[in-house]
Amino acid sequence: MRPFDIYSYQPPDWKEGEYPYRAVIVSHRERAGRKDMVEVVICSTQRASRPPSEIEVLLDEADGLDWPTLCRCDLIYAARREDLKQVRGTVCRERQRQIATTIIAAHGWAAVL
Repeated sequence: MRPFDIYSYQPPDWKEGEYPYRAVIVSHRERAGRKDMVEVVICSTQRASRPPSEIEVLLDEADGLDWPTLCRCDLIYAARREDLKQVRGTVCRERQRQIATTIIAAHGWAAVL
Protein backbone atom coordinates (compact mmCIF):
# COMPACT_ATOMS: atom_id res chain seq x y z
CA MET A 1 0.00 0.00 0.00
CA ARG A 2 1.28 3.46 -0.91
CA PRO A 3 0.09 7.04 -0.49
CA PHE A 4 -2.38 8.07 -3.20
CA ASP A 5 -3.23 4.53 -4.22
CA ILE A 6 -6.97 4.16 -4.78
CA TYR A 7 -8.71 1.10 -3.33
CA SER A 8 -12.17 -0.35 -3.21
CA TYR A 9 -13.22 0.25 0.39
CA GLN A 10 -15.65 -1.92 2.29
CA PRO A 11 -16.04 -0.39 5.78
CA PRO A 12 -17.18 -2.56 8.69
CA ASP A 13 -20.82 -1.48 8.23
CA TRP A 14 -20.75 -2.25 4.49
CA LYS A 15 -23.62 -4.47 3.38
CA GLU A 16 -23.42 -7.21 0.79
CA GLY A 17 -24.73 -5.94 -2.53
CA GLU A 18 -23.74 -2.32 -1.89
CA TYR A 19 -21.24 -0.80 -4.29
CA PRO A 20 -17.87 -0.40 -2.50
CA TYR A 21 -16.53 3.11 -2.02
CA ARG A 22 -13.32 4.29 -3.59
CA ALA A 23 -10.76 5.39 -1.01
CA VAL A 24 -7.54 7.31 -1.56
CA ILE A 25 -4.71 6.53 0.87
CA VAL A 26 -3.46 9.80 2.42
CA SER A 27 -1.24 8.34 5.14
CA HIS A 28 2.52 8.87 5.23
CA ARG A 29 4.34 6.16 3.27
CA GLU A 30 5.66 4.53 6.48
CA ARG A 31 2.14 4.08 7.86
CA ALA A 32 0.70 3.09 4.48
CA GLY A 33 3.36 0.45 4.04
CA ARG A 34 3.24 -1.22 7.46
CA LYS A 35 0.40 -0.31 9.81
CA ASP A 36 -2.97 -2.01 10.21
CA MET A 37 -4.82 1.33 10.13
CA VAL A 38 -4.34 3.88 7.36
CA GLU A 39 -5.85 7.28 6.64
CA VAL A 40 -8.13 7.64 3.61
CA VAL A 41 -10.43 10.13 1.96
CA ILE A 42 -13.55 8.73 0.37
CA CYS A 43 -14.76 9.19 -3.20
CA SER A 44 -18.34 9.04 -4.40
CA THR A 45 -19.57 5.81 -5.93
CA GLN A 46 -21.56 7.56 -8.66
CA ARG A 47 -20.36 9.27 -11.81
CA ALA A 48 -19.72 12.97 -11.14
CA SER A 49 -22.48 15.05 -12.69
CA ARG A 50 -21.26 18.43 -11.43
CA PRO A 51 -18.01 20.30 -10.92
CA PRO A 52 -16.18 19.70 -7.61
CA SER A 53 -17.02 21.93 -4.64
CA GLU A 54 -14.29 23.68 -2.64
CA ILE A 55 -13.84 20.53 -0.50
CA GLU A 56 -13.68 18.07 -3.40
CA VAL A 57 -11.22 17.00 -6.11
CA LEU A 58 -12.35 15.42 -9.36
CA LEU A 59 -10.56 12.15 -10.19
CA ASP A 60 -11.03 10.27 -13.46
CA GLU A 61 -9.60 7.72 -15.88
CA ALA A 62 -6.11 9.29 -15.61
CA ASP A 63 -6.14 8.14 -11.97
CA GLY A 64 -7.30 4.61 -12.83
CA LEU A 65 -11.02 5.08 -12.21
CA ASP A 66 -13.78 4.04 -14.61
CA TRP A 67 -15.41 7.50 -14.73
CA PRO A 68 -15.13 11.02 -13.27
CA THR A 69 -15.49 10.70 -9.49
CA LEU A 70 -15.66 13.30 -6.71
CA CYS A 71 -13.20 12.79 -3.86
CA ARG A 72 -14.27 14.48 -0.59
CA CYS A 73 -11.35 15.98 1.29
CA ASP A 74 -13.11 17.43 4.36
CA LEU A 75 -13.09 14.20 6.38
CA ILE A 76 -10.18 11.81 6.86
CA TYR A 77 -11.17 8.27 7.81
CA ALA A 78 -9.13 5.66 9.66
CA ALA A 79 -9.51 2.49 7.62
CA ARG A 80 -8.42 -1.02 8.45
CA ARG A 81 -6.03 -2.38 5.87
CA GLU A 82 -8.19 -5.51 5.57
CA ASP A 83 -11.19 -3.38 4.48
CA LEU A 84 -9.29 -2.00 1.48
CA LYS A 85 -9.78 -4.68 -1.13
CA GLN A 86 -8.68 -4.02 -4.69
CA VAL A 87 -6.25 -1.44 -6.05
CA ARG A 88 -8.19 0.68 -8.53
CA GLY A 89 -5.40 3.04 -9.57
CA THR A 90 -3.05 5.73 -8.34
CA VAL A 91 -3.86 9.43 -8.21
CA CYS A 92 -1.79 11.30 -10.81
CA ARG A 93 0.86 13.73 -9.53
CA GLU A 94 -1.11 16.89 -10.36
CA ARG A 95 -4.16 15.70 -8.44
CA GLN A 96 -2.03 14.48 -5.52
CA ARG A 97 -1.15 18.14 -4.98
CA GLN A 98 -4.81 19.12 -5.39
CA ILE A 99 -5.89 16.57 -2.76
CA ALA A 100 -3.22 17.71 -0.28
CA THR A 101 -4.07 21.38 -0.83
CA THR A 102 -7.81 20.72 -0.57
CA ILE A 103 -7.39 18.72 2.68
CA ILE A 104 -5.43 21.63 4.18
CA ALA A 105 -8.02 24.19 3.03
CA ALA A 106 -11.06 22.09 4.02
CA HIS A 107 -9.73 21.77 7.58
CA GLY A 108 -8.62 25.40 7.92
CA TRP A 109 -5.03 24.34 8.60
CA ALA A 110 -3.54 27.05 6.39
CA ALA A 111 -4.47 29.60 9.08
CA VAL A 112 -2.04 27.98 11.52
CA LEU A 113 0.88 27.47 9.13
